[in-house]
Amino acid sequence: MLDGVRLSLMVGPAVPVPVPQSVIDALTSVEITSNDTKASGFSLTFTMSSRSVLPTLFLIAGGSPIPIVRVVLAATLNGTPTVLMDGMVTKTQVQPGSDAGHSVLVVTGEDLTVVMDKIDFTGLPYPAMPAEAAVALILAKYLVLGVIPMIIPSILLDVPIPIRKIPVQKGTDLAYLTALADRVGYVFYVDPGPAPGTSIAYWGPKVKVGVPQPALNLDMDAYSNAGPITFAFNSNERSLPQVMIQNEETKVPIPIILPDIGPLNPPLGLLQPIPSRLTKAKDTAKFTPTQAILIGLAEASKSADTVTGTGGLDVARYGRILRSRALVGVRGAGLAFDGLYYVAEVKHQIKRGEYKQSFTLTRNGLISTVPVVPS
Repeated sequence: MLDGVRLSLMVGPAVPVPVPQSVIDALTSVEITSNDTKASGFSLTFTMSSRSVLPTLFLIAGGSPIPIVRVVLAATLNGTPTVLMDGMVTKTQVQPGSDAGHSVLVVTGEDLTVVMDKIDFTGLPYPAMPAEAAVALILAKYLVLGVIPMIIPSILLDVPIPIRKIPVQKGTDLAYLTALADRVGYVFYVDPGPAPGTSIAYWGPKVKVGVPQPALNLDMDAYSNAGPITFAFNSNERSLPQVMIQNEETKVPIPIILPDIGPLNPPLGLLQPIPSRLTKAKDTAKFTPTQAILIGLAEASKSADTVTGTGGLDVARYGRILRSRALVGVRGAGLAFDGLYYVAEVKHQIKRGEYKQSFTLTRNGLISTVPVVPS
């Protein structure tokens, strides 16, 4: 597809296999969206002969009530492979081509969470299990798809006594996993890789710490590796959540106001605006004090990101593939906007001879908290 970049495509039911070279040759464009809060999605565009059997296979898969065709996309850049997408086909379209003998096939889909959102398991009991054990048990059924659980125990280990309460599942696996995560201020998502055919099902806190990716250099002549970035600062975005906890003996509600920073959500900006309002977290009085505080901290982190940046880059110039749900440095944007950012969303646009990415960066204040960023 591009000098130094090799795209691999694997397709098949449950266990995908490499497609023939003729299919790779027919692939004209790839679009992938990776988001830190929603399911990732992909779109493949093929130009194929009207006699090709591949459109028929994809159309049959697209009409199935349960996704049965799996797609794995990986890009190898300078000898380093990166799995970009591991998901299921959800929709297919056949459009007229440039001549009567060819057609355009557009295949779209989502990551493996789409499989977890098909069957309603309401009423399935999980007796004497903390949330972490229930999550592990739910994810065990997806091991056949190469889904590897990564479960971070919460500081609250709540094991319900069966004679008092037996937790039961409400909704699909995805809905229940998300609900269990929200209850302790966590997130749940499925991240493709590290090897083709495997994915990491992450259930834990949103982490905004770690080793940053190489910096995005702006207006640095020969050292520039990214396009212009549009920054926005919304000082009215920041708010502090208020949670209500209830005294078990007196039943008196006690309001608690929580900060919007924590060990896993450190301040990436030195100058932070004063919170403009208080927001009341809903239905926290029915939880334990620890649960209510965790939910409040998670809500606080959502409104803490008052600085956003949107831009794009050319992968060949940047020298690597920018990943979402990780940190990245920015240089050359000026004193107010230089420093570390959290990559909230990345979109991949791949065409023959071209690999570009657009991204959204966020952080919780102006002026960098670190003197230098990794180059």
